[in-house]
Amino acid sequence: MYVPLTSVPLPSEIEKLKSSLPEFEVSAYRFARRTKRSLKFVDVLGEELPPHLVATLPNAMDFVGDVAVIEIPPELEAYKQTVGEAVLKIHKRVRLVLAKSSAVEGVYRLREFETIAGVGRPETIHKEYGCMYHVDLAKVYFSPRLSREHDRVASQIKDGETVVDMFASVGPFSILIAKRHKNVQVHAVDVNPIAVSYLKKNIEANHVGKNIVPLSGDIRQVVEERLAGVADRVIMNLPEKAKEYMDTASKALKPEGGTMHYYEFTGMPKPLKTAKIRLVEAVKQTGRNVKRVSYVGLVRATAPYTFQVVVDAEIQ
Repeated sequence: MYVPLTSVPLPSEIEKLKSSLPEFEVSAYRFARRTKRSLKFVDVLGEELPPHLVATLPNAMDFVGDVAVIEIPPELEAYKQTVGEAVLKIHKRVRLVLAKSSAVEGVYRLREFETIAGVGRPETIHKEYGCMYHVDLAKVYFSPRLSREHDRVASQIKDGETVVDMFASVGPFSILIAKRHKNVQVHAVDVNPIAVSYLKKNIEANHVGKNIVPLSGDIRQVVEERLAGVADRVIMNLPEKAKEYMDTASKALKPEGGTMHYYEFTGMPKPLKTAKIRLVEAVKQTGRNVKRVSYVGLVRATAPYTFQVVVDAEIQ
């Protein structure tokens, strides 16, 4: 595999690469020009849509296994099946095309979908970072847009840690952590019993049963009864309501403290600063303090001028 570089790496960067890539070399390489151009919506639908609607075609979609998820703008409502068939033509590995029919709602964080092309159920197997996840998009919460965040958090885990994944769903944080770190204990909790059934299936599929304890129930009750004071690290991936569970997260951490990965939806003008301030204030209300904020970042845009933000903090 060739990885293009924008500049010649410094000696310090070479040394850093050697720690994770023992076999590599930096060299000049002339790539052959690609002759096959990827199909785009405009190529397939240019003659099937009125010219003024071509500009409204979606620029992006999500792929979960062999299922494509797309957002159809109101202007294209009458042409949604046509758009769905175009997705199947462009992306040969896609079996089913779903259009979003609602926002993520309810305690179980579910979204309604409409099938606009293809056949079968919205149940599939999604793969990322060497892990596989059985998932039914109509019954459980799952977002492929968090793939990089799963990797970022998993890369921070230290040997011997105990992690509480407070809103685990089918296990994308928990399973990647357990897959990469053999000497960790992950308590993966979700209130949706169907999500926990898929979580158990995924634990078995990825051979991480020794490292993950799947738990079904409300996280407040689960922490109160089983997980108070056990965690070196908590993951709070419930951005719409995570702040409301700060007392539970603080209770799950060991008495001496630990690390918190906190997520929330925040708008402009200063989403990063706002999320950091909210975290610090919420932690104080639990009787603990933020020792250090190690990272604040934008995870993804969720709407115009609205973002999912993550704050990593050391709590004492």
